[in-house]
Amino acid sequence: MSKAITMKTVTLSETLAYVRGGELTALQEETLGTMRERARADQHDLDRQGIDWGLTVPEALEHLITGRADADGECAGNAYYTALLAVIGRTGSDPIDVGVYSKPSTFFGLMDDELRALGVPADLLPRSFLFAHFAELLPFGVPGPADGYPAIGYLPLAKAKTVADAYAAVLDRMDDDFTRHAELLIDKLNVEHEEWQTSLKYGHTMDTLVFWIED
Repeated sequence: MSKAITMKTVTLSETLAYVRGGELTALQEETLGTMRERARADQHDLDRQGIDWGLTVPEALEHLITGRADADGECAGNAYYTALLAVIGRTGSDPIDVGVYSKPSTFFGLMDDELRALGVPADLLPRSFLFAHFAELLPFGVPGPADGYPAIGYLPLAKAKTVADAYAAVLDRMDDDFTRHAELLIDKLNVEHEEWQTSLKYGHTMDTLVFWIED
């Protein structure tokens, strides 16, 4: 089954504020209400498909906002990551489609190999941010999804142009199988960098690109 890659910009501290177990402001409580709605909608879709993770998405969200993710079960990670997407989806900018891939982990692993062979540093390779384990930024452990998806990665906006420039520098030497995909990332990261630079002039605080990969 193909998997879609989506990205958005967030102010990392504001997004993480919902999953640190602390007190929330009145406005954050209102936003939390929309996150709960999203979690219920996600659970409704799972119920309709007959999928049981042993932990519902609304339950997982309540765990996260109280600062824990300690439910047992092989698929508890799927519920926690889906709940985390409910949080991310209600913070930051509007989402942007990046692309659809049948096996994104495999494809970008091969693209990593190609770029690495051309001299691109390991911390700039696609998998280093597309699969960067956003959940590791939380102050408590979160089990990963049983099948690896949804996957949630991130990239500091201050690093976006560095990544784009590194790919652009080797683009003419890349295998044709990867060129179009590198160009896509270069374009999107450059746009995000330019918008970030403009937003800073107006006092905006978004500082992180978040990527998620799901069916």
